[in-house]
Amino acid sequence: MKVTRDMVDKDLRGAYAVGRIIARSFHTRWFSLLVFRSSGAVLRGKNIRGLVCQERYIPSRNGGPPIRVRIYRPTAAVGPLPIMLYLHGGGYVHGVPEQFGSIIKDFIETEPCIIVAPDYRKAVESPYPAAFNDCYDTLLWIRDNAASLGGRADRFIVSGHSAGGGLAAAVSLKATDADEAKIAFQMPLYPMIDDRQNSASATGNNAPVWDEQANRLAWSRYLDGVENVTPYAAAARCTDYTKLPPTITFVGSLEPFRDETKIYVENLRRANVPVEFEVFDGAFHGFDLMVPDAPISRRANQFLMENFQKFAQRYFP
Repeated sequence: MKVTRDMVDKDLRGAYAVGRIIARSFHTRWFSLLVFRSSGAVLRGKNIRGLVCQERYIPSRNGGPPIRVRIYRPTAAVGPLPIMLYLHGGGYVHGVPEQFGSIIKDFIETEPCIIVAPDYRKAVESPYPAAFNDCYDTLLWIRDNAASLGGRADRFIVSGHSAGGGLAAAVSLKATDADEAKIAFQMPLYPMIDDRQNSASATGNNAPVWDEQANRLAWSRYLDGVENVTPYAAAARCTDYTKLPPTITFVGSLEPFRDETKIYVENLRRANVPVEFEVFDGAFHGFDLMVPDAPISRRANQFLMENFQKFAQRYFP
């Protein structure tokens, strides 16, 4: 799918040129390594004003190093509260939880909850299943420590943006397959879930922020050495959606993940899973976070927060 500036929502066009520079930057392995190194160094340990913030290192269950997790709580709320496992984006190759502080704060202010966000291993140094294992291990740690965190232990929320959305979908799938943790609902937002990249929206995509070339390089790093790609590595390969939890998601009409997200939603609906879903016309990848004050971004955030609150109140009676 070829994307021109005129196809972009008018309130996002001011970011078109910068977004294309960002996308082209991720066409090279050395740049993703540079971003991996620099983003963690600059943002690591940054707190969110107005929230109680904590950092811990929890054990890996798979022989990996201790997992750095960030824990966020409201300053005053009556517990026990729902607990959300939040998985940050970054194409599986870069990023830290601290980059997504604004959306974490929005969740907590919309509906009081505790958010645990792991700084999972990145594919630049540790390909699949390292990131998946770190995220799933964090879910099991939340399950085992819910009471001491001030949260509910009977069910959990799993959420994430982009690659974090892909990890959220994979973690929810394994949790239901293994029956090791009850997922009340999931929010895989414009998720990176299909390594095959053969849909119309992915093929030839040259949109801002994240395009076909960046996507192919990121998947090649994440699945480096993987011969048999399972749904835990790429959630679009799932064949049985019947056990998956209620889902909230949205996607932009111009981004590579549009079609894989739509197919994922269709499969959930065919399996009679409750879904709230929206496609935002003229939006590129990560538009809501890159240009948060644009009207279309505000609508996307409103859609997300209203449905998050609705699901939280429905599934955490």
